Amino acid sequence: MDNNSSKEETVRLVKVDTDNLDDLIGLKVFDEQKEFVASNMYSLAEAYATIAEGGFAQPFGIYVGENPVGFLMIGYIRKDDEEEDEEEDTPDYVFENYLLWRFMIDKKQQRKGYGKQALQLVIDYIRTFPAGKAEYCWLSYEPENETARKLYTSFGFEEKELPKGWDEVPAVLKL
Repeated sequence: MDNNSSKEETVRLVKVDTDNLDDLIGLKVFDEQKEFVASNMYSLAEAYATIAEGGFAQPFGIYVGENPVGFLMIGYIRKDDEEEDEEEDTPDYVFENYLLWRFMIDKKQQRKGYGKQALQLVIDYIRTFPAGKAEYCWLSYEPENETARKLYTSFGFEEKELPKGWDEVPAVLKL
């Protein structure tokens, strides 16, 4: 199958469960991309801990047919979930809004259009407000990650000023 026909394939999001856990943990990015995204195993552990503490995290596998090609995770942070001293310097768009917490496409599946399709699907899903109403979806990325910047701005995410103590660039999309 050539690259042109793979762009026509339909991407879908699949909730993480015990059936697909190992396949999603096995997805990897290129070595030079590792500094830009946490491992899927760490992300799944973070989701588990967040849910165990009463928070909202929803991890998804990104699939083409029956094949996993990527991973993403969203979150929703309620203002009452945070410690009072953390709230002071935290931008308003963080609370009561959705976070695109993780987003990766496996190194063997990049440059096929799957990331764009998956990003549209997750934005559409977020607009169903699965954890509560929100005005924004936000995310952050390493300043030197030009690929991420181009993808997110092409969907309307607008970069915000770097908050005190942050080392990643935040970007916000009005829902």
